[in-house]
Amino acid sequence: MKPKADKIVCWAVAALSLTLLACADTRSREAGGGTAAAVGRSEPAPGPAAAPPQTASPQAPAQVPGDARLLEDERNTIDIVRKTKYSVVYITNMQYVSDFFFTYDELVPRGSGSGFVWDDRGHIVTNFHVIDEGVKYMVSLPDQRQVEATLVGRDPAKDVAVLKLSEAVAGLAPVTIGTSRDLQVGQKVIAIGNPFGFDHTVTQGIVSALGRTMPGAGGFSIRDMIQTDASINPGNSGGPLLNSSGELIGMNTMIASPSGASSGVGFAVPVDAVAKIVPQIIRSGKVTRPDLGGLSFVRDEVAQRSKIVGAVIMEVSRDSRAYGQGLRGLQRDTFGRLLIRDVITGIDQMKIKSYDDLFAALDGYKIGDTVTLTVEREGKARQVKIQLTGSD
Repeated sequence: MKPKADKIVCWAVAALSLTLLACADTRSREAGGGTAAAVGRSEPAPGPAAAPPQTASPQAPAQVPGDARLLEDERNTIDIVRKTKYSVVYITNMQYVSDFFFTYDELVPRGSGSGFVWDDRGHIVTNFHVIDEGVKYMVSLPDQRQVEATLVGRDPAKDVAVLKLSEAVAGLAPVTIGTSRDLQVGQKVIAIGNPFGFDHTVTQGIVSALGRTMPGAGGFSIRDMIQTDASINPGNSGGPLLNSSGELIGMNTMIASPSGASSGVGFAVPVDAVAKIVPQIIRSGKVTRPDLGGLSFVRDEVAQRSKIVGAVIMEVSRDSRAYGQGLRGLQRDTFGRLLIRDVITGIDQMKIKSYDDLFAALDGYKIGDTVTLTVEREGKARQVKIQLTGSD
């Protein structure tokens, strides 16, 4: 029995081994892609093992050119500064000063300001108060050279003056003349000048307000001034105020500061007024304005103390048209007291509250125009027609 049992066990082990080998072969075929999918298609030969992916090494960030980092507004400002580099100058006002014993006079700098090149003939435009009372003027050019200049003419009423270089200077560039009639509050402006002696200083801001009236250096108010928040400091006076196209829109003139500090709100004479005055000064050395002819007026502060509204006529020339039209000035009564006769309270459709108003109104007319004045005498008003003449 035992031999037979051992033989059965051997056969059973052999059958089990064959079964295990068949299963192992089946699993091997499935892992390798299974049996052949179609007749004639063979398995691809195994290729070389793929190389593991390489990790990229870190690189430094690319360098961006300086101009590419600028904003468009910055590029615009830089272009304007480059464009006007040879258009702005520095002016020194020289005056004589006596020593303590009045034994000799010495020529010393007494004031300074800015100016800009008007044309290619050497004319420099600046403020009247920059050159006032000077006997000699030195102009510092963009290349740091100094050239003496002579006074061509001035207009204190608008705070404008014109100098001319004493020698021909190559390389200067006249400013581009713009207009101030279409300015808008909020638009960008650039002021260039020499504040505190720091030449060619640039400040930027906006038009803060328009139509401002400020007291001028000649005793009259300057109307329609441009108010700006671009920094204007001592030494900026006479320098150009430019728009975003690099065009001249005004001449920096004054600072308004309640505390009396050297900085505050800036004001500029509008270029339309400058462009009307400068050619006259260059042509004849003076400014000729429309005038009523033969009339003089009481100072406004005197009239205001007397609570009089209007332009008070002080004197009328007997050979004037105004005298022929019946206008009369102050007269004295039997006690020697001055009596007011005629007061101008209107011109055409405009109301006149002071001589300053009348002066500003006449600026809008031409020599030869005929105007209708509203004149009051002792509380009664009448109309008087006058043809305007020219006056320096």
